[in-house]
Amino acid sequence: MNFELTKEQSMIKKMVRDFAEGVIRPRAIEIDKKAEFPEDIFKQMGELGLLGLPFPEEVGGAGGDTLSYALAVEEVGRVCGSTGLSYAAAVSLGASPLYYFGTEKQKEEFLKPLAEGRALGSFGLTEPNAGSDAGGTKTTAVSDGDYYVINGEKCFITNASFAKVIIVTAVTDKSDDGKNLISSIIVPTDTEGVKIKSDYDKMGVRGSDTAEIVLDNVRVPKENVLGEVNKGFKQFLSTLDGGRISIAALGVGIAQASLDKALEYAKERKQFGQSISKFQAIQFKLADMAMEVELARNMVLKAAWLKDKGKPFGKEAAFAKLFASEAAVRAADQAIQIHGGYGYMREYEVERYLRDAKLLEIGEGTSEVQRLVIARYLGC
Repeated sequence: MNFELTKEQSMIKKMVRDFAEGVIRPRAIEIDKKAEFPEDIFKQMGELGLLGLPFPEEVGGAGGDTLSYALAVEEVGRVCGSTGLSYAAAVSLGASPLYYFGTEKQKEEFLKPLAEGRALGSFGLTEPNAGSDAGGTKTTAVSDGDYYVINGEKCFITNASFAKVIIVTAVTDKSDDGKNLISSIIVPTDTEGVKIKSDYDKMGVRGSDTAEIVLDNVRVPKENVLGEVNKGFKQFLSTLDGGRISIAALGVGIAQASLDKALEYAKERKQFGQSISKFQAIQFKLADMAMEVELARNMVLKAAWLKDKGKPFGKEAAFAKLFASEAAVRAADQAIQIHGGYGYMREYEVERYLRDAKLLEIGEGTSEVQRLVIARYLGC
């Protein structure tokens, strides 16, 4: 087994770290405080090729791989959870379904601008009454000649306010036993009847756009169906498997940031005549944090490697997402504890890490859903 990164992967990791430290970190507190999506930063990320990192050059991508992309998400998330989440969603949810399921025409028209960083994409799955039960989708797409007419509502959709295109899941038919048959449909956001509003006042990842979408008699050509009609359920399950790798990588980034801040503070903070890093109580906390960061990172890299090799990776992606997200919450919580009263103050940043990390236990499949997924892989 070889745990070394390739030369290209190491170069990508360094490039993203330099960009994150130089461009994103100085803005991270402001992004959180003002709850403003950093459009200019994403424009620069697009110019660097980060939005097309895991896609081949023929579709406008940078020719990288999933592992490189996971490293990039970790580095961005290490300095700003908001930017990391929007980055992960733009690639894993907005662009990846087009790459894996789209026709050549759809890739040329819709994927290429996303992969080249000229536009953002979004994925409209969650509804007010269809969260973990995504199969309970109520949004409908009714056939009308060469068009589908879509009606419904989506909620908690990342990047929707700034997206040029949204992949919407909608019921297009019923099976013989009466169950919903779902299709994924590409909907340009400038289509008549698409209403997007972003009024959520969130606890964390405040600079990541989260929007509600109302679809009121939205007419799109049938050629905008992603892949095959009525195959949307399997498509979004596959999409979420891949997305869990990026959310896990984001968790690693936040956990690493928590460890870095806690270790730095512990070495500087003096109590009883010595730095608190000399106290066994603090050492044990730091040791546990370091161990969990390393374990989470290894899980992420294994899942990404399996995906790149074309091997089954669903179980490993669930492992990584579950462990990394919960490790991020634990690390941020302990970082606050090590900082004491200062950890409760915004200027020390660790309280933001906890607020940001909590979302990772909820989005792209809750921790409870991950445990169900894992149990099913075990044959339960």
